[in-house]
Amino acid sequence: MRLQGKVVAITGGALGIGRATAQLFAAEGAAVALGDTQVPEAETVAKEIVGRGGRAIAVGVDVGDAAQVQTYVDRVVADFGRLDVMFANAGIAHAAPFLDHALGQWDRVLRVNLTGVFLCGQIAARQMVRQGGGGRIMITASINGFRGVENLVGYNVAKAGVIELTKTMAVELAPHRITVNAIAPAQIDTRLTRDFSDDAKQRRMARIPMGRFGDVDEVAKAALFLASDDASFVTGHTLAVDGGYLAGGLWSRPAAPPARS
Repeated sequence: MRLQGKVVAITGGALGIGRATAQLFAAEGAAVALGDTQVPEAETVAKEIVGRGGRAIAVGVDVGDAAQVQTYVDRVVADFGRLDVMFANAGIAHAAPFLDHALGQWDRVLRVNLTGVFLCGQIAARQMVRQGGGGRIMITASINGFRGVENLVGYNVAKAGVIELTKTMAVELAPHRITVNAIAPAQIDTRLTRDFSDDAKQRRMARIPMGRFGDVDEVAKAALFLASDDASFVTGHTLAVDGGYLAGGLWSRPAAPPARS
């Protein structure tokens, strides 16, 4: 088991990438603390893990509130004795054209997606420094942090900020043997993307050279690598899990060649 005896905090752990990561990390031997505003859903995941013989708790937390993040980390330490890995995964989005994007929604998205990551990283790192022994911090960024994807200005800016925050944290925390890395998924098959219209799905898949959305388990496996000892000399890096999106740019699958007569 690659995380035997480790204690992991995962924000946004109730659904999607967070849920898949929590289940995988627990299967790899970690004690998992799922932090989320959707507490009943997080409790369901925790019960599933415990039912399979793992260790897990669910904690209500608004990552944009410093006091709540501190309480979350304190609860993790109280229940499991330490904190080895923080996966700052919680995030939200608001879609609107730039000219119509409301200031309130801008503030809301940056509060969760950027300030929330700063708070989770800082408070977790302080705990890791106090206890000694190093640690791992991972962050869910996005391919949108590299590209100006339409109608998502707040989300894009927050994710670009997360990528720079990852680098800065990595440099400052390296002397404490704390690594900091981000994962940048492309479109992933989750509850949210399943609500897309067929036309919207096709337009998004046309930009992915592999021609499909990713699976939450594929992102979770990338997170597992970064959390494990296999990534002990990897820090300040943003790993794209994107089916070739960034390599191909605004890529369109070529039309099939005409049939030969």
